Amino acid sequence: MRKQKTDLLQGTLDLLVMKTLESGPTHGWDIAQRIQQVSQNVLSVNQGSLYPSLHRLELKGWIAAEWGASENNRRAKFYRLTSTGRKELSAQTETWERVAGAIHLILQKV
Repeated sequence: MRKQKTDLLQGTLDLLVMKTLESGPTHGWDIAQRIQQVSQNVLSVNQGSLYPSLHRLELKGWIAAEWGASENNRRAKFYRLTSTGRKELSAQTETWERVAGAIHLILQKV
């Protein structure tokens, strides 16, 4: 069966962006690529969703951004997880795992 790419819910995207930034600062295109690669091409992040998510996370103080040069020497905005963002990532991960576990139980039993 061929894997179908799946769009992400807003809150889920924020969580995945923060998780991606946990390994270090990077730019938006790389965040989208990492999510797609790690999900084995199941999850696809379009720019129309990614950049509002990055902006939202920056406004909340969970990530910070600064301009720099990308691998191909182009100007790019690099995002990093803040200490507040690390705490939020931990809390959201715990909540996500609890909810996903409950959904899994229902799918198996009902």
